[in-house]
Amino acid sequence: MKIRAVMEYNADGYLMHAENFIGAFTRGRTKEEALAKFPAEIRSYLRWLGREGAFAEHVEVEIVQQKLSGLQICDADSDVLFDAENPPLERGEYESLKALALKSAADFQLLYDSVPDKNASPRPRRRTFYGDVPRTAEEMYRHTMNVNSYYFGEIGVKADNGPDIRSCRKAGFEALEAQEGFLANRVFSGSWGEQWSLRKVLRRFIWHDRIHARAMFRMAAELFGENAVQNPFRF
Repeated sequence: MKIRAVMEYNADGYLMHAENFIGAFTRGRTKEEALAKFPAEIRSYLRWLGREGAFAEHVEVEIVQQKLSGLQICDADSDVLFDAENPPLERGEYESLKALALKSAADFQLLYDSVPDKNASPRPRRRTFYGDVPRTAEEMYRHTMNVNSYYFGEIGVKADNGPDIRSCRKAGFEALEAQEGFLANRVFSGSWGEQWSLRKVLRRFIWHDRIHARAMFRMAAELFGENAVQNPFRF
């Protein structure tokens, strides 16, 4: 099994994205630590898709792109546009990626709904580049849902946040599809000079859901026990 990895790095750590497993990622203080986490991440990712049988014990990672970053990689701050996120999309590919982004949103909702106390947390407060780190299931849910207008806005699509994570994401895709030529996958210069494309938005939704779903599941499992909460992402 080969993973095509895009690496963002600096003195504080490494963030690895699996280009051919859209949204899968690892982090580590060192390159070796981040690379060593890929087998477990890809196994979990394939379980989420119901394709665990596709996992091969021998995993080879090829770094196909790398970027020295000035961002807080240690907190999963990211701005890379993959080289593979530049080409136009075929309609079938777009529909498959959209379905995956909507599945991710629905599974995030399922996890959140299953948490017995959505305002409980064992975590101390911690601040990062985007403000306080979400600590409770409620904070994680609101934070994850509220990137909807931001991500779509970076490619020129007006979208809202709410009333729930899947419905606002679905509405954003509908607004996108009303634009002529959206499958051309134009590259936009967005906020703070970051480059965006539709492919990147699709990947970022799945990636961002995965970051906060993992944190929510681990936090809830610690508080209430693994059997007390749903695990649709198969962490």
